[in-house]
Amino acid sequence: MNPALFQFEGQKVILRGLAPTDLEHLIKWSKDPEIRRLTAETEPLTPETARQFLKTIKTDKNRIWFMILDKATLKPIGECGLLRIFKPWKTADLTMIIAEKGYWGKGASIEAMSLLVDFAFKDLALHRLAVGVVEFNTRAIEFYKKFGFREEGRQRDGYLLDDGYHDFVMMSMLVEDYLKRIP
Repeated sequence: MNPALFQFEGQKVILRGLAPTDLEHLIKWSKDPEIRRLTAETEPLTPETARQFLKTIKTDKNRIWFMILDKATLKPIGECGLLRIFKPWKTADLTMIIAEKGYWGKGASIEAMSLLVDFAFKDLALHRLAVGVVEFNTRAIEFYKKFGFREEGRQRDGYLLDDGYHDFVMMSMLVEDYLKRIP
């Protein structure tokens, strides 16, 4: 499935397929130590690793990736995607980051997540979505809980950072949890 064929619009954000022109933003965001810490990335992207990432996104049938744009300005503000899509079980993992900090706490993440989850459950007919969050990213954990994800376990000491090992909090949402959100 080619994400370039999809574009989803909310009131504040647009999700559109990742394009080569987006690589400069991904590289810039990956150089921010706080963003890397919160997303469990170990090192910044280089132009070469960014190009390889884009190539992987375009060829891996088990990944669909989107750039998150501010609808009013069309400025890229983050990224989100589905990975490890396993159609026989109707499952996928997801990821999302609003990387432009000026947009934190302003509703962009809620709307982007709503668009991504709608796509996953409605268009792809998935049954289960999962996400792993580093334990000290309490804002993200609370965000996912408010959105309807449930904590289902931990990967103990799954992430090594300069100050030591940290757990990954494993969370999931089933299609029935999703349907409860719809009025």
